[in-house]
Amino acid sequence: MSAASTIHENSREYSAQSRPATTEYAEFDFEDASHESDDNNHHQPLLSNIDSSDEEDEESMLDSPEQKQYKLPSEGGTIFSSFLNMANSIIGAGIIGLPFAFKEAGFWMGIFLLVALTIVVDWTVRLLMYNGKLAGRSTYQDLMEFAFGRPGLIAISIFQFAFAFGGMCAYCVIIGDTVPHVIRSLFPKIHQVPVVWIFGDRRLCISFFTLFVSYPLSLYRDISKLAKTSALALIAIIVIIVSVAVEGPGMPTDIRGSSDVMFNFINDEVFQAIAVISFAFVCHHNSFLIFGSLKQPSLNRFAVVTHWSMGIAFFTCFALAVSGYLVFTDKTVGNILNNFPSDNTFINIARLAFGLNMFTTIPLEAFVCREVLETFYWPSAPFDKTRHFLITTALILITLTISLLTCNLGIVLELTGGFSATVLAFVLPPLCFLKLAGGSLWERSKIPHWLCMLFGILIMVLSTFYSLQKVFMPVEVMGVSGGENTVAETCN
Repeated sequence: MSAASTIHENSREYSAQSRPATTEYAEFDFEDASHESDDNNHHQPLLSNIDSSDEEDEESMLDSPEQKQYKLPSEGGTIFSSFLNMANSIIGAGIIGLPFAFKEAGFWMGIFLLVALTIVVDWTVRLLMYNGKLAGRSTYQDLMEFAFGRPGLIAISIFQFAFAFGGMCAYCVIIGDTVPHVIRSLFPKIHQVPVVWIFGDRRLCISFFTLFVSYPLSLYRDISKLAKTSALALIAIIVIIVSVAVEGPGMPTDIRGSSDVMFNFINDEVFQAIAVISFAFVCHHNSFLIFGSLKQPSLNRFAVVTHWSMGIAFFTCFALAVSGYLVFTDKTVGNILNNFPSDNTFINIARLAFGLNMFTTIPLEAFVCREVLETFYWPSAPFDKTRHFLITTALILITLTISLLTCNLGIVLELTGGFSATVLAFVLPPLCFLKLAGGSLWERSKIPHWLCMLFGILIMVLSTFYSLQKVFMPVEVMGVSGGENTVAETCN
């Protein structure tokens, strides 16, 4: 029997044996700890090692909800390390734009969206792993190709590339928002010093650090050492949250926002706010790696990791979003640190830590973009130094050019989150399930999947449209006052 037919038979067999799970699969209360990796057959379905006793345990647990409980592994460190990896992948640079999302959506609607999207992302991450089990695939790309063939691979390649590329652009903008502020604060007369004055200029500073720091790092084939900088990223995020919470209440009245709109229930940019929050929370592209990092990969253990990670991420994002928005309200910009004076010492420490972290974060995203292109266009070709160099160079130069054209981080987060993050998080996971689960597409148990998918498509279309409208339409045409946050802000 061929590998393809084996996969098909196993998937069909599992679907038939665990039909009750289609209505309650989100609980992931079945244990498959007997799974063992096989280096010689990496496409073997992950379900093929489930023996009859495991199936009986699964059925009894599904039939007796009161007996459901997570079975923790004997070594809890495995789940804890995976929890740290997932939490770190969520609590990234996108968190800096969450106060801006509250400004767009309104205070109470912002809280509602943060809670709702946390729950939905938690669900779709686990759904994605469930799909991987059904298909016997261990990457997002392989899953989409298995479910939809070449069109599926094209779709996932486009949206993963867009998400990583948008992240590169956002991180270059953040360098310009942070490092020059700190340097000018430390050396007020730097503009009078020959050559060194470039570090006080936004555009030249972005160009220098991108070309001479991030670009050489991006040329590495093995970026495993860069991944170890996640500790610096976590420290930077903690410093930002604490600095905003501590320094915000002491800001003078003239830079604070209006108290009249502080507790608005809903504002008129809800769709863009969803895009910004989605950019911050999407971690689906890393989920398979995190799942595979478990010593005994199983859905119920991964559910523990996901629940804890999403919970910590929610409270972290909530703390920054609320503390930042309540101070600056209608004046809140895409990068909350830009709302603070340039000479604020505590905020400058946060800026420096955040900016330095971007130097190594850009190469990580460049690696994702490059791998997507390599997998799509040259899946079987041997490594080629020239191709590697040209792809990396093109990615860095295009990213640099875009970041020099605008300093409005909000518009970058909106476009990236609206076009790609919403699809990766809300459209493709339920779509894969509807394709793989079998049975009627209109079963009652599949209604949540349809709703989630339609929600993602709606947000992608509307958010992208309104964000592009900000870029290309002047303020007078849009009929909106306060052009700073309604058009793609250009920098002098």
